[in-house]
Amino acid sequence: MLKLEPGERPRTEQIPNTLVAMQAAVGGTIQALYPFEEPVALICNDEGKLLNLPPNRVLYHPETGGVYDVVYGPCFLCGITPDSDSFTDLTPGQLTRFQHYFHSLELFLQTDSGLLILRED
Repeated sequence: MLKLEPGERPRTEQIPNTLVAMQAAVGGTIQALYPFEEPVALICNDEGKLLNLPPNRVLYHPETGGVYDVVYGPCFLCGITPDSDSFTDLTPGQLTRFQHYFHSLELFLQTDSGLLILRED
């Protein structure tokens, strides 16, 4: 998997393919998001926003490039098995692509008008 922690660069990790291990990786109940066109899941803490976990990564709309959501707390990317609900390893190509995609750090500042996102390029 590719682990994404708030304020840190992505890193590869191995965990067992179990619900308990996935919950431990995100610090609570899991939620699977599918923000990419390829078979990749972003697994995050289902209650990250409610628990006031630190903002982690921005999700951008694939067509407009605009921000459509923010993931709070630790999360990870894994592959998904086509025509199944099973999670699997990322391919070497996916690891490389998503390490690059999430390489830039994002700084989040809460303002009176909302969350300000600064991205390192």
